[in-house]
Amino acid sequence: MIKHIVMWDVRGETAEAKLLAATDLKRRFEGLMGRIPGLTHLEIGIDISRISYACDVVLYSEFADQAALTAYAEHPAHLEVRDALKDVRVARHQVDYAPAA
Repeated sequence: MIKHIVMWDVRGETAEAKLLAATDLKRRFEGLMGRIPGLTHLEIGIDISRISYACDVVLYSEFADQAALTAYAEHPAHLEVRDALKDVRVARHQVDYAPAA
């Protein structure tokens, strides 16, 4: 199994605008579940802490193996979501790892 974690900061002049962008990002990524082979778990959360160093949104997903994660990165449904959100994000951080056996 491979765990894939991504965190974003989203664009928005106001807290309401940022929340709207984060909610749209969440909805779009949740729509990928069941559409991509090897994607076994996906959850996405919007930050509620509002502390200055927190990211706005986090994606936690699990893949059957490295090949499934690689296929996800190139899957048309994922590319569609990624391209639709490219102007929404202002920062992105990612960690992929295989948990200890």
